[in-house]
Amino acid sequence: MTLLGKIKYPADLRLLAEEQLPGVCDELRRDIVDELSVNPGHLASSLGVVELTVALHYVYDTPHDRIVWDVGHQAYGHKILTGRRDRFYTNRKLNGIMPFPSPKESEYDTFVCGHASNSISAALGMAVATKANGESRHVVAVIGDGAMSGGLAFEGLNNVSQHPNDMLIILNDNNMSIDRSVGGMKQYLLGLNTNETYNALKFKVTQWLHSRGYMEDDRRKGLIRLSNALKSAISHQQNIFEGLNIRYFGPFDGHNVKELVRILKQLKGMSGPKLLHLHTVKGKGYKPAEKAATIWHAPGKFDVDTGERIVNDTTGQPPKFQDVFGETLLELARHNEKIVGVTPAMPTGCSMNIMMEAMPERTFDVGIAEGHAVTFSAGMAKEGLVPFCNIYSAFAQRAYDNVIHDAAILRLPVVLCLDRAGLVGEDGPTHHGAFDIASLRTVPNLTICSPYDEHELRRMMFTAQQKDRGPFVIRYPRGNGYLADWRCPLEEIKVGTGRRLKDGKELAVLTLGPIGHTAAEAIAEVEAENKEKSIALYDMRFVKPLDEKMLDEIAGRFERIVTVEDGSLNGGFGSAVLEWMSDHGHRVQITRLGLPDEFVQHGKVEELQHIVGIDKEGIKKALI
Repeated sequence: MTLLGKIKYPADLRLLAEEQLPGVCDELRRDIVDELSVNPGHLASSLGVVELTVALHYVYDTPHDRIVWDVGHQAYGHKILTGRRDRFYTNRKLNGIMPFPSPKESEYDTFVCGHASNSISAALGMAVATKANGESRHVVAVIGDGAMSGGLAFEGLNNVSQHPNDMLIILNDNNMSIDRSVGGMKQYLLGLNTNETYNALKFKVTQWLHSRGYMEDDRRKGLIRLSNALKSAISHQQNIFEGLNIRYFGPFDGHNVKELVRILKQLKGMSGPKLLHLHTVKGKGYKPAEKAATIWHAPGKFDVDTGERIVNDTTGQPPKFQDVFGETLLELARHNEKIVGVTPAMPTGCSMNIMMEAMPERTFDVGIAEGHAVTFSAGMAKEGLVPFCNIYSAFAQRAYDNVIHDAAILRLPVVLCLDRAGLVGEDGPTHHGAFDIASLRTVPNLTICSPYDEHELRRMMFTAQQKDRGPFVIRYPRGNGYLADWRCPLEEIKVGTGRRLKDGKELAVLTLGPIGHTAAEAIAEVEAENKEKSIALYDMRFVKPLDEKMLDEIAGRFERIVTVEDGSLNGGFGSAVLEWMSDHGHRVQITRLGLPDEFVQHGKVEELQHIVGIDKEGIKKALI
């Protein structure tokens, strides 16, 4: 790493000659591959933007100039070039480098970008503020990995030309999110080509007009409209970006770093909003990742030289919850022709690809568009279908209004499956499924449940697709379940009923979802260490509606109750129990365990559960 070793911050990069930049890119790419082979993370996305990352920090005066990354898993090269190379081995580890860019960690990280499609809006706000403050600062939004399909990206684009700004939007077009990109924008970008001669001429004309003051505000808008009209007449094609009065340049090769530097230098001095369209290859420079970008999005550990992924032997181990969901959905769909599957760009992640391969006509990947996924599902439900809409819990936060307005009010039979509920681990606070219970349990007409194990997940899915169920929410965690023999008969569960897993005399523990297994282990150890202890365990199954008959029985038998959940304590499952007891006049001492009123950091799930006190030791402490 003869060149990369000289670079601690972008200012060091800018001391190099342009002829040295391809070498920097080669070393940076190799550094990312080497590091991630032993400390897993998001590989393919960052490899695809190596040249762009180097060019941006070479041309722009960061951190004074703002680079706003969209979909933060593109930003590993950015982290390495901005003072974090010596600590990059701690990436995603407890107390180490954060999994996604954050201004809390570095002044070079201009905004939080754990979720997709927010870069244009955030960058526009920064650019408008720069103008208002009379400052001289460039603002660049880098959007890609399918994020342009998100509704917020379109809202930002629609607003860009309405306010004075000089921002640059860079569209990293790699035809991918995690899986292949889908939808009309994907098809549009595939067919969008601009003649290289036209682009070169456009650069020269724009620079000439800019030097003579013709590119300022009103005159600039008039010239853009004239240019758009002439171009449309010649090419018989309307450019959507230029139709929004955003000057469009491209598409260009996103892997030619010297050409990128030249283009960025030319665009840097132009006033008004601009969009630079780049074609890139996800996983560029590492052949296994180029050939299978979905697998190598986050491949885990691997051998750099052979490209062989180091996968733990899972023989005899329980499957992942998402795989049980995928297999069960297909099983249900074969018996119920009304069932359809919907996912916002995560068919592989949520295992809906299982049904997608068997029944492609009944599965719908709608792109990174969670709100649309819910409303689209509600529209199908209105016409008699039973959509299973699978969204990661943290991403479902973006569809809150859609759940209320488009599904709950009409009591439509949308089955909302919230994957990755609870603590998810190394992806950190932007991805923890912490708030679904607290946010959704106040919404009328919803049923909300969480399975104790894989059998319960299958039964809840079977129950959800029965007639006249209304909107039904099933939340379950990331990772492996508990039952190697996970298949079981598909049987209906009476909505709003819990079950007693273990009887006791002194204390009752109430749990929701798989965290009940941890509570069961804690109870067993406490009773083994103290023979006088007698603790009951209840799996409540449903947080809405609660099992009122069971709660009344518990209140009549026990003076002390402990509730355990892997969601936010504020407004969560424990709060629901506490409210019910108070409303029904029960004077019971209740201790609530769950996630605190703060954003939990990143680390292994076991480490984070210990920190917040919902691991076995934390539950034992509460019981004792």
